[in-house]
Amino acid sequence: AVGSSVCFTNAEKNTAHYRRYRIKFENTATGGDDFAMMEEIVGRRLEQIKKKGETPPDLLLIDGGPGQLAAAMKALHAAGMKIPVISLAKRLEEIYMPGRPLPLLLDRAHPGLRLLQALRDEAHRFGITYHRSLRGKSELHG
Repeated sequence: AVGSSVCFTNAEKNTAHYRRYRIKFENTATGGDDFAMMEEIVGRRLEQIKKKGETPPDLLLIDGGPGQLAAAMKALHAAGMKIPVISLAKRLEEIYMPGRPLPLLLDRAHPGLRLLQALRDEAHRFGITYHRSLRGKSELHG
């Protein structure tokens, strides 16, 4: 299992801040626990930001729904950081925000939604590329 973190600055890719993560199963309840994996990835990225003294992001976008958002919020609180965070759920492209019971639904053509989708899709692409490279390496050494 892997995860990724991507960064956009002024709506453009900022690959210097891209990160990829191999999930440390000993840190999660089980290998298939999506929420625990999300918490681990967000927590690790936030710790890197603090350790290196980097400027925190203006917004964290989480891929998923309310459960993934809650896991990210847990990591954010554990890191002692205050960063706005939202999540984007794939099915209807619902935008979830902490403290708001109902998701925000934007028109599919809304430029803000298009940017959020681009971020999510780039994180998927980056993570899948990493997963494929690891899988290829394991087959060679298998």
